[in-house]
Order: sequence, then structure tokens, then C-alpha cells
Amino acid sequence: MIEKMYGSYYSPTTVSNITAQVTKQIEAFHQRTIKANYVCLFLDATYLPLRRDSVQREEVYIALGITSVGIKEVLDYRIAPSENAGVWSEMAEDLKKRGLEQVQLIIADGIASIIARFPES
Repeated sequence: MIEKMYGSYYSPTTVSNITAQVTKQIEAFHQRTIKANYVCLFLDATYLPLRRDSVQREEVYIALGITSVGIKEVLDYRIAPSENAGVWSEMAEDLKKRGLEQVQLIIADGIASIIARFPES
């Protein structure tokens, strides 16, 4: 598929090596310390078609923070088969453990019970 799309051939070993490097970067992203304070936190999810055994639409949960000077940063994301409160709760607890604090405004749709898990100013 890569050869058809990009005109280059990659051996299975090269693909495995690339995947290993990307996996390390993804793990580092999910474990990094959150140092900034965010005025606003947007919580939302969207469906994307993902291939596992077959192509199915799965939910991608996204937490986006905005600092007091307007800098936007994706703080975390998760992938799950469908939107549910449990995934949002896990994300909130993880963000707090990594240093998220003093959120002044949380914007979310339909997850009011989860908002209490996020830090307040």
C-alpha cells in the first residue's frame, strides 16, 4: 500500500523499525509532564475509521488546553470503540497525575459528571 501511495518500497523490517520508533514517541507523549496552567480545556471526541482486524469506526477522545496567552496544546488523546464516561474519567485522572491544575473553564458536551474529576482553579 505504501508503494502504491508514495512510490517507495519498504521492507517488513523497515516498517517494523519505523513502527517501533513511532511507538516510543507515542508513549513519551502520553507520559510527559504537563507544566502549564490552562485557562480553558476542551474535551471532545470524534469517530475515525481504524483498521484492526477490519475497518471499524472508533472514538478518538481529545483533551485540548489553551493557556492564558492563547497557546493551544493537545494534552492527551485516547482511542476506544465508543464514547463513555469511563474513558473520560481515566483521561482526567491521568492528566491530574501528570500535573494538570488550575483549569478555569471546561468545555464539553454531555459529560457533566466527568468534569468534577478535572482540577479547578
